[in-house]
Amino acid sequence: MISSTPVGRWTWGRGDQPLRETFSSLHALLAAWSVLARYRLAIGNPIISVSVHEAGTANSCLFQGKLEPDSATPASDVAHQLANEVEAAQNSGEIGAVYADIKISGEILTGDHATHEEGLFLIGSSTVLDYVSTELVTFSDAWMPYDLRGRPQHATHATNAPRLSAALRDLSEVLHSEIDPDEPTSFAKPTEAGVDNYLKDDGTGYDVWSSFEVPYRYSQFTHAPGFGRIGYKRSAEGEVLYVPVTGSRGVLGYLWASDAEQAASFEPQDVGDNESYQSGLTWLSRLRSAHDRGLSPSEALAELTAPLNHEIRTVGMTSLKELTSGY
Repeated sequence: MISSTPVGRWTWGRGDQPLRETFSSLHALLAAWSVLARYRLAIGNPIISVSVHEAGTANSCLFQGKLEPDSATPASDVAHQLANEVEAAQNSGEIGAVYADIKISGEILTGDHATHEEGLFLIGSSTVLDYVSTELVTFSDAWMPYDLRGRPQHATHATNAPRLSAALRDLSEVLHSEIDPDEPTSFAKPTEAGVDNYLKDDGTGYDVWSSFEVPYRYSQFTHAPGFGRIGYKRSAEGEVLYVPVTGSRGVLGYLWASDAEQAASFEPQDVGDNESYQSGLTWLSRLRSAHDRGLSPSEALAELTAPLNHEIRTVGMTSLKELTSGY
């Protein structure tokens, strides 16, 4: 299972007195990526997000962009090449900090079967003054005896936990630093060798998915970003216009709008279901674009749902929620 927020995080850091901050960040990042690729925990070519921040100026970047290196070339050579590209393109000014990260897809093994999983890890590296820090974040539960719903997964754990443990050990070697497991998350407890479940008194796993992941997911549909100031409001109390959104397995949720409350959002049929959740996020993005184009909530609803060929109906918000399984 893949969570929206970290299951576990580990960091490595060292004083480096870097002459080239950008190279130091990229070299550490690519060295870490190479370790994960060794164990098929990272597959495909990495796409690196890089930002070079100006010293002494808040929210000012000398460079911000994405880089796509050749993964077959040694990390040091690639880091030099990419650092040269960034330095040639960046604005003039004193560098205060450099941040770089890669979102990673990898393979999860179950017996002899390998499954491609997106969003398995995030690796990031930063250089601030004379300190280089690298972090590894996992969003997967494949390394634990129980999944995030508290169900035993002995075969998955037996094949994947040793891969993560070996990668963590090798990361300490290539980064020339001791591993520092971060604080426990809502889902699990990272250790030097992997990540542990929260266990009940009888030794079984807690259902942290229902306790933490599902409420987090649902909050995306009820709370607009920027403390509610960006886009339409995502909550309403009175009547709303709505249209069902369907997928291969039936209704995924309901797109709704209210001009009276300047609100529009998506009510997922089952927010714990990935198809329903991802569909809802897509519709939220479309609503945001409609808002930015100056459409009213009802105009956005009519435009976005026209291809669905469903009648726009009216219902009370409470009744609309009752059409779904809730969270």
